[in-house]
Amino acid sequence: MTKSQIRYPSIYIISYYTGYIVLGTALLMGIPLLTSLLMAEWTPALDFTISMSFTVIVGLLLMLLGRRTRTDNLQVDWKFGFIIAALSWIMLMFLCSIPYLLSGHTKSLLDGCFDVMSGFTTTGMILTQDLDHLSTGLNMWRHMLTFIGGQGMVVLALSFLGKHVGGAYKIYCGEGKDIRLVPNVKDTTRIIWKISVIYLFAGTVALWICGMFIGLSPLPAFLHGLYIFESAWSTGGFAPNTQNMMYYHSFAYEVITIIFFVLGSLNFGLHYAIWQGKKKEMVKNIETQSFFITSFLLTAFAVVKLSQTGIYTNAVSSFRRVVYNVLSAHTTTGFGNVYARQFANEWGDFGILVMVIAMLIGGSACSTAGGFKGLRVGIVFKGIIADIKKILSPERNVRTVKYHHIKDYVLDDGTVKASALIIICYVVLFAITTLLGVFYGYPLAESAFEAASVTGNVGLSIGVTAATMPAILKVQYILAMYLGRLEFISVFALFGFLIGGVKKLCVKH
Repeated sequence: MTKSQIRYPSIYIISYYTGYIVLGTALLMGIPLLTSLLMAEWTPALDFTISMSFTVIVGLLLMLLGRRTRTDNLQVDWKFGFIIAALSWIMLMFLCSIPYLLSGHTKSLLDGCFDVMSGFTTTGMILTQDLDHLSTGLNMWRHMLTFIGGQGMVVLALSFLGKHVGGAYKIYCGEGKDIRLVPNVKDTTRIIWKISVIYLFAGTVALWICGMFIGLSPLPAFLHGLYIFESAWSTGGFAPNTQNMMYYHSFAYEVITIIFFVLGSLNFGLHYAIWQGKKKEMVKNIETQSFFITSFLLTAFAVVKLSQTGIYTNAVSSFRRVVYNVLSAHTTTGFGNVYARQFANEWGDFGILVMVIAMLIGGSACSTAGGFKGLRVGIVFKGIIADIKKILSPERNVRTVKYHHIKDYVLDDGTVKASALIIICYVVLFAITTLLGVFYGYPLAESAFEAASVTGNVGLSIGVTAATMPAILKVQYILAMYLGRLEFISVFALFGFLIGGVKKLCVKH
């Protein structure tokens, strides 16, 4: 029997590659561990030593269980690729929450898992207690999670560990990315990380210098610059303090973060094309066209409406409080420079509606942003226009409709249908999450705002998200973040696999 004819139980294949990703993420705990040692934070250092050791053991055991699939170099098919990606995120949610639990800054395992999933999905919602007094090591870990999550844990594993991963592209697609910058998927993941690391250096330096100008001493200015850039680029919204962007009281700091979270919300393929000298992509790309049209319209509506209320009376206040927060919502970053309750008490129903729409649309496909993406909005809109033109045109006049996304594509019915189905999934998830919030007694507008924030992986809060909210609502928010970030297909594949396994067990017994 040849190697290609060998058939192993699917659990072995899934186990090996899931363990592979878990082990890669476990090794990253060495960074906050080293940070804690350098800052003489001995208790956090012990927490990360315990967490790292346990996670490495879990990863190695999973790889050991599926070791034969590795020695026979089997190819991973699409189903397994999706399942591996989805299962890895669930396992890492639990394993990466161990430092939170050991620190004493979360009230329960569920709260720790909530914050880890919020970081991985670049959402930015928090249940961590006493945020202003977290250790440097734990803060480093929080912001690493959102930075890694923006690019993807699978992308990281394939970039730095993946030399012999059969079917790597299927696992890569399972994490909600499907663009190939170059023919080889491992080279593609390395380019994604190269782009991110170059921006990491530039952004951290810019924010570090700005931080010192606004009064922070050099070391805190550097750490804040690093943390804030990681959140901005990954459209994550985490900050090392409870006041988020209000802590800095700096127009310059806000402008720098706008630059990087808008850049972070753009497609990695677009970044790569521009780096190759194809600057016209910024104008020709259907995704950037869609994003800039919707962001302009939404910010304009919000500015005009809130100016009429007399809350923000000049251009500077309108830019800092309205434009900043709408763009933060639209890019799914979640940085905020107004208090949560101001959205409810000052922005009114129209302002909340604008924010909900912005959060659901989100940024670009194959970026660090969430939402159902400007690409799909552009495709569906173009498809509707094409259908209208088809109805009004003579029957013999057959036209081929194209759209440009890095290169020209033919707009067929299948593409429009696929985009529309994902948008419908997001809307249904948003509706279910909103209804659950209303069921637990929260006002409709506030429930919708919070539901849009978790569904679109944004992180802005109107005050619903708190350690005291019902446990079922926390679970639903975790599920919404998870489904929204992986764009449903991988999670559906995992659920189908688990349900199929349960059915087989039932039949046997």
